Amino acid sequence: MTTIFTNGRFYTFDSSQPMAESVVVRDGRIVDLGSHREMLLQWGRPEANVRDLDGKMVTPGLIDSHLHLSSIATKMLSMDLGNITSKDDMLQMIKERADQTPAGEWLQGRGWDENRFVEGGLPSIEELDHVSPHCPVLLTRVCGHVVLVNSKALEIAGYSADMDIPAGGTVVLDPQTQKPTGLLLETASNIVQRHIPKLTYEQLKQVLKQAIQLAMQCGLTSVHTEDLRGLGGLDQTWKLYDELLNGEGLGLRCNLLIYYPHVKRLVERGMYAGYGNEKLQIGAVKIFADGSFGGRTAYLSAPYTDDPGNVGSEIHDEETLYQLFKQARDAKMPIAVHTIGDQALENVLDMLDKFPTVGYRDRMIHTSLLRPDLLERLKSPSIVADIQPRFVVGDFPWVAERIGEKRAQQAYIWKSMLNAGIMCAGGSDAPVEPLEPLLGIHAAVSRRAPEDRHEGYYPGENLTMEEALRIFTYGGALATNEEAVKGTISRGKYADMTVYSKDLLQVESDEVLSTNIEMTVINGEICYERGGNKNLCEI
Repeated sequence: MTTIFTNGRFYTFDSSQPMAESVVVRDGRIVDLGSHREMLLQWGRPEANVRDLDGKMVTPGLIDSHLHLSSIATKMLSMDLGNITSKDDMLQMIKERADQTPAGEWLQGRGWDENRFVEGGLPSIEELDHVSPHCPVLLTRVCGHVVLVNSKALEIAGYSADMDIPAGGTVVLDPQTQKPTGLLLETASNIVQRHIPKLTYEQLKQVLKQAIQLAMQCGLTSVHTEDLRGLGGLDQTWKLYDELLNGEGLGLRCNLLIYYPHVKRLVERGMYAGYGNEKLQIGAVKIFADGSFGGRTAYLSAPYTDDPGNVGSEIHDEETLYQLFKQARDAKMPIAVHTIGDQALENVLDMLDKFPTVGYRDRMIHTSLLRPDLLERLKSPSIVADIQPRFVVGDFPWVAERIGEKRAQQAYIWKSMLNAGIMCAGGSDAPVEPLEPLLGIHAAVSRRAPEDRHEGYYPGENLTMEEALRIFTYGGALATNEEAVKGTISRGKYADMTVYSKDLLQVESDEVLSTNIEMTVINGEICYERGGNKNLCEI
């Protein structure tokens, strides 16, 4: 079957043919593109399927280079704390849920951010105990690196003052009483999370399916997702995705990051970077080097401005980090490292210098704080920076108080990164930030929250609309070495395209916020169409 998508404004991001009016698709690939008249004359047979796009804008399919579909899925089953703006509102939500929950059943929520609270500060562990005395509570901060628990949760975890806490983690204690405040930083949350009953396989499969469908509704055609911790390890995660993508025919292309404890199992199964097919592939080995600005656990080269005795958390010491890199390289695997602080990034780059490159690019995830010397070091044909433009909305203006004005000017410097020749891929880190790529694109261009009306935080780092769209299309292809098959609208590449209600390259940046995704095309099939069947890519 030949399909002609015509009467559109196709921005191809291919310098050999930057614009087109029509694209011809056969067997999931782009076979031709050009003017409306030329393509209909050449390919307009009676049996051809012609889709008139009514002059709408089309780009290569949007790609999210870093998110967590499993967390998006399970968040659907827990309290959404993302819009909470006060302690009282947070406690009221917990109480209402607790009053409807049997004793001993876990209450979970995600998305709180104390920097958005207009009053009250964070609930104390005593206040959590008061509103939920019979149920264990675990509430994950928006960044995912800090959790807040009540006494019931610590009791179930068997917490005691002499308990071994996982390396890189901290149980925050009250300085006066030396008792837990309820805050657990980084890996310390594992002491509680391992006691939470797991969802059944079918429950996981159902919510993961919903998350995949939601991604396609947002215009995404490919995602790079890190899920082994949330979906029960390598075997079960692969099985879930294989059944949904290859078995049930959901259209989204998924690249799976492999959390480092599972490398041994990866090797046992004979898997490697690129293993799989065009729908489902193995990606890089995921390692954490530090935490977040919000939790003051991002690893800095100098102390936090608002906490002078603290430089953050080094998740792994030098020897451990070396062994993790060696294990990945022995398996011929690329490495994807969470690096937010400048010292974390420097340590990782130093460690990478000790190992030869492999066939796939390494990835520095977030690269939030970049000193000038690190900016130069990131320019490499074997390294991609995974950046999340929406972080500027979540982190400013408070991050300037946390790390100081001078360092804040070195944070999220995407324009400088592109100008330096660094390969950048755009993502969301959803559910840390919203899944919708249009919100990330708006943040990249405006460097401010949608409701703000200033010129942006440090506006010299604003991207143009074309640059923002490129990092969310071609940039994502670079991150997985797939630029030969996706990332531009070109002959021979996958027929992955996103259709918009407005021409984003012809409007002001704030009009992105009122732009709808009209159509998501994956492998030449319409997987989502606004106003029609919402999820068409299913067998």
